[in-house]
Amino acid sequence: MLGGKPTTWACGIVRTIGWVKFLDDSSRRQHMKLTVIDKAFGVAESTGQGKSKAIRDLLKIRTFDPQWTLPSRMNENPMAWMIEIHGFLVDARYLKREFQVEALRKGLDPLKGVRKR
Repeated sequence: MLGGKPTTWACGIVRTIGWVKFLDDSSRRQHMKLTVIDKAFGVAESTGQGKSKAIRDLLKIRTFDPQWTLPSRMNENPMAWMIEIHGFLVDARYLKREFQVEALRKGLDPLKGVRKR
């Protein structure tokens, strides 16, 4: 991680943020291809993509990860509300109230982006 030009790493960081926020999703009102970021930084597409992947791996960034979701968008993130009950993943928002209370007691707090284990 120590090698590389600052511009290349800056491109990777911006590209990673765009990736995790679904910037390239054309169904959204504001979107653009991630390759535009590479061009803006004057970095080859493969280099920008490689640095972004290195950053995602280092920081364990995954799509729909509640830790990387804005609090204002948490309701749109299905993974923020998923809990496991008897080996099945379920959306806590659709459970009976007593299950929701128990999930909160055990640390499910999507609005804060924190899950205690």
